[in-house]
Amino acid sequence: MFASRPTLRIIVLAAGFSRRLGRPKALARVRGLSLIRKTVRLLTPLTASAIVVVIPPRAARTRVELRHHRVTFVTNPQRASGLSSSVRRGLTAARASAAVLLLPVDLACLKRRDLERMIARWRGARRRVVARRLGLHGGTPLILPRWLYARALGICGDRGLRELVAHLPPEDLALMTLPTATWDVDTPRDLAQARRRPVPHPD
Repeated sequence: MFASRPTLRIIVLAAGFSRRLGRPKALARVRGLSLIRKTVRLLTPLTASAIVVVIPPRAARTRVELRHHRVTFVTNPQRASGLSSSVRRGLTAARASAAVLLLPVDLACLKRRDLERMIARWRGARRRVVARRLGLHGGTPLILPRWLYARALGICGDRGLRELVAHLPPEDLALMTLPTATWDVDTPRDLAQARRRPVPHPD
């Protein structure tokens, strides 16, 4: 199914400090599933390759959560330097791919159909960055093509790829509205609300 297509690797960013939540986001549970396990289950049908999961050092519980899943763990000992350090670690692990799909671990209501729409858009124009529309700008989930890897490896701080995307010419960027990617878990209140929302079907 995937063999004849350019390789798209998926990178899940799960190495943050989760200061506002007060506990590791990856391990926060919504209706019996940790966010990391829920995310990886959602993503697995989208790729034939192992999913790259960027985690903190000594993240034994996260490894246990995914022990039966097809993943490659990448630790980020420099996570205090910001989100960009996790992007760089994940991108280095997936550098042989034609593109990478990057997303955070905390999109509690994300559905597969929105990601499938992104991937289809990228396959129609593989030099483009495909990103979730955030006003006039782009954010994650985001598909980054290989020609931008070197530039992305030079980013720093806590803005991730947002600044790189903001400076791309219009012909190199496709912004998409992704309704199920708008809800993220940053605070205890967000987590409580996510637990009260109807259970989303992955598709």
